[in-house]
Amino acid sequence: MFSTRSSPSMPASPDRKAHAWHVWSTGQWQRNDPGPGVVDGATLARVSKIFTTSVASVYPHYLRKVERKGRSKAELDDVIQWLTGFDESALNGHLAAGTTFEDFFADASLNPRASLITGVVCGVRVQDIEDPLMQQIRYLDKLVDELAKGKAMEKVLRS
Repeated sequence: MFSTRSSPSMPASPDRKAHAWHVWSTGQWQRNDPGPGVVDGATLARVSKIFTTSVASVYPHYLRKVERKGRSKAELDDVIQWLTGFDESALNGHLAAGTTFEDFFADASLNPRASLITGVVCGVRVQDIEDPLMQQIRYLDKLVDELAKGKAMEKVLRS
C-alpha cells in the first residue's frame, strides 16, 4: 500500500519516486526497489533492449545533437569510423541495413586507443563498465558527447 504522505526521509512530491517507497512499517519508509547497483530483471531487460536497438534508429539523435552544437555529419561519421574501424561505405551499409548495436560492434574492429576514452556517461564511468558491449556503446556515447561539447577533433580521437 502506497502513501502519499511526506516525511523528511520520503520524497516530497507523491509523483516523484513515490512508486519506490511503501508504507511506514518499521519506523521509517522502506524502499520497494532493490536500490542502486542491484541488477534485477527490469534492468536486464533495459540493458538488452539497447543491444537489440538498431544503430540507424539512434544515429539521427546523435546527428541532431552534434549539429545543434555546430558540428557536422562528416565529423560525426569520422568519430564513429575512428571507433569502429568502418569506412564510409561500411558505416552507411550498417545504417541502411538497420544493424543492431550488438551486430554493429561484433563486426567492428575497435580502435586500440579506445581504452583511452574515460569519463562519465549516464552517471557511470565508461572505464568501469564490465560488459564489453555496453562499454563499447558507452564509448560511442562519450565520443558523441565530446564532439557536441566542442572538443577539438584531435582530442576526441585521442590523437
